Amino acid sequence: MMGTFATVMAKSRIHTWEDRFSADVSGEIEAVEGVLKIVRIKVSYTLKVADDKREAAAAAFETYMTRCPAAMSVIDAIDISHDVTYESL
Repeated sequence: MMGTFATVMAKSRIHTWEDRFSADVSGEIEAVEGVLKIVRIKVSYTLKVADDKREAAAAAFETYMTRCPAAMSVIDAIDISHDVTYESL
C-alpha cells in the first residue's frame, strides 16, 4: 500500500524519501470459527510535503487504494482503514 501511494504521489513530483514519508501499521487478529484470521489493518501515514504540493498529495491519498494490488486482493476479507498526517517542509 505504501509503495502504491508513493507511486501515485511521484506522478505529481512529490518526493517520498525515507525522511519525508513513513507509515505506522497495526493489525488485529481474531479467532473466526476457530481459525486465527487477520480482520483489521490500520495504516497511519506521515508525509512531509511542501504546502504547494499538499492538494496533490491529498488527491493521491484519495485514489491510491483502488490502484493497490495488495489492498484490492484482500479488501473484501480484511477491514482496511488508513489516514494521513501532513507536515510542512
